[in-house]
Amino acid sequence: MYGLSDEEIAAIRKGRMEGFAPAEAALLRMADAMADTPSNVSDELYAELRQHFSEEQLIELAASAALENFRARYNRVFDVGSDGLYRKWLRFKQRQAA
Repeated sequence: MYGLSDEEIAAIRKGRMEGFAPAEAALLRMADAMADTPSNVSDELYAELRQHFSEEQLIELAASAALENFRARYNRVFDVGSDGLYRKWLRFKQRQAA
């Protein structure tokens, strides 16, 4: 299975990170902090992230989060709605091993 389950998405929306691995929870907090206005990743959060990721990895992860934030804000200017890819309770097939 890949992606997030409906339960994981609901937990994130409620700010509950207990079910995630520490590295995943830190990344979710980073993405949330980057979406704030103004964006502010605290020194404490950065130090926590560095326990799990190299600086090079964080550069890539932050760039991905920043791109998604850019696209979301850009789409709001032009009232671009959802493309409907996420629907609650939609199940994805497991990826086949190559």
